[in-house]
Amino acid sequence: MSKKTANLISELRRGTLVLCVLSQLREQQYGYLLKERLSEQGIKVEQGTLYPLLRRLETRELLDSEWVLTGSRPRRYYQLNATGQEVLDTLTIEWHNMVEAMSHLLGEKENNGTD
Repeated sequence: MSKKTANLISELRRGTLVLCVLSQLREQQYGYLLKERLSEQGIKVEQGTLYPLLRRLETRELLDSEWVLTGSRPRRYYQLNATGQEVLDTLTIEWHNMVEAMSHLLGEKENNGTD
């Protein structure tokens, strides 16, 4: 794969990362566990990308967080709040609309002549 193609794939994935993260924070999780769960689903994200994103989502009041002492080390746990759930719902609808539109654009659905 060429470097140009790899960069474009990276941009495409980065554009979906907010939706991916929000979708996994319906239950409380700390950053590393979230990173691992995303990875298990085929979404690779670096810690240097994930943690700043979590902070931005919290600053935008989409997530709540709390420090929890587990064992000998504190961990910051994140969870979707009511505002975050509303945003997730809206983004999910938009995602489905975009997938349908992209399927048409990429020729994956037959044009039934209504366009």
